[in-house]
Parts: sequence; C-alpha cells; structure tokens
Amino acid sequence: MNRLKLEKRKAVVMSLVEGNSINATVRMTGVSKPTILKLLADLGAACATYHDQNVRGLKPDSVQCDEVWSFVYCKQKRVSSAKTPVEGAGDAWTWTALDSDSKLIISYHVGLRTRDDAHRFMDDLSGRVINVGQITTDGFMGYPSAVREAFGAHQDYAQVIKQYAELNDSPERKYSPAVCAGCKIDAVSGSPDPARASTSHVERHNLTIRMQNRRFTRLTNAHSKKIDNHFYALAMFFMYYNYCRKHQTLNGDTPAMAAALADHVWTVEELIGLLD
Repeated sequence: MNRLKLEKRKAVVMSLVEGNSINATVRMTGVSKPTILKLLADLGAACATYHDQNVRGLKPDSVQCDEVWSFVYCKQKRVSSAKTPVEGAGDAWTWTALDSDSKLIISYHVGLRTRDDAHRFMDDLSGRVINVGQITTDGFMGYPSAVREAFGAHQDYAQVIKQYAELNDSPERKYSPAVCAGCKIDAVSGSPDPARASTSHVERHNLTIRMQNRRFTRLTNAHSKKIDNHFYALAMFFMYYNYCRKHQTLNGDTPAMAAALADHVWTVEELIGLLD
C-alpha cells in the first residue's frame, strides 16, 4: 500500500488546521478525498491519545470553561424528519477548559449541553490538574453540581451569568448575535476572586475554534457529516493549537511551552510524527 509522502501530508494538515474544508483541501493539495479523510481519522485519533496521556499534572491558577455549539449532519430540529440520519446527528457541543495564563486547552469534550456532559467534562478536567486556583464558567445550570462532585465543595468557583437585551423583530435578527446588556458574578463555592471571575479568554478561544475549523462556520453547508470526523478534526486542531501555534500574548511561545509541557515550538512534521 502506497503511503502519502510527508510533504503532502503536511500540506493536508496545514490546510485543515487553518480552516479549510475537506473539498477545498482536495483542490489545493491534489490529494483524494478518501485519503484526506483517512489521514484525518488516523492523526485525529493519535492527537487525542497524546493529549489524554500527556496533558496532565497541571497546576493552573485560573481555569475558564465554556461550550461552543455546532451540529453534525443536520440541525437538531431536522433530525426527526431526515431521510437517512447518521449516528450522532444533531447538536454537537464542544466543551473546553482553558488555562487563563498559559492559554492551554487543558480539557475538551464533544457531546450535548446536558448535566451528564457537564459531569463528564469536569471529571476529565479534574483528572488533568493537581490543583486549580479558581474555576469560572458561564451560567449553565449543570455546572455547579459537576464542579462540586469533581473538585469538592470548597473549590473556588464562580459563574458569570450574562443578561441579554431584547432585540427587535427585523428580518436580520436571526443573523445577528445577541447583545449582552450586562452580567453578574455568582460565587458558587469557596472564595473566588471577583476580579478574576471571567470567561473572556475562553470565549475568545471559541472564535479561534470557529475561524480555524471550517466545520464550525455558520450559515454554510460546511458542517460535519459524521460525528467521528467532527471529533478527529477537533482533536487535531487542539493538538496543533497547544503545541504548534505560536501565541501573540505568550511572546511567540505556544500554550504547551507556557504550561511547561514542551520545550520548543512543535513543527507540523512532529505533529504528523504522532502516527509513527
């Protein structure tokens, strides 16, 4: 069986992590679609394994958590009427936990926006940190019990609850983001510092996810068609973001370097080397 040359694999990976679709990557690289999808699955699985095994033992001072929405195959309201819905069709929420200082994505989880998923997400996060100073989440009601179960009743934990203004009924309304009119900070447990209670860093990272993953682009047909490929694409992106992508606020270091998980900026060749 012929193996795709390194330069071609590098071109494919760079195209995908910089926000291009599968079909665009086919056109740009000349690599067939089945070959690209196989590389995505193989490398995505390798990236997920590396993250699971190595992003551990951290002592973050402040962790921000949030969820970003996408969908697989069709939107949730269309699943019941879909002709041939695939497994995992409908809503696909990506939960992320970000270290505010190093900008490292410590934990991520792909699922629904439910209490059970909140618990699975927090359980995973707690297994990756030795100690965490403060946790801040949005106002999703599933978080408090999940944080308490995973970190204990004395964990410094706050929720940022946003309040949104009423929008008019113009046709453009559904294409416009909700307007935040203010927010309040609830100290859920422990003694969280209100000055550090924020989700702004992780929300900014949500934009990075959307900008660098074609599957998250709104109002297009670039969404994921299979849940497995959705997960593989995210696993590869988070690995690239943590280890390969220089961060401006870190003076050119990567989040993994800032978190003492790496001593240099990984090349894409090293990322692909996870396959060996």
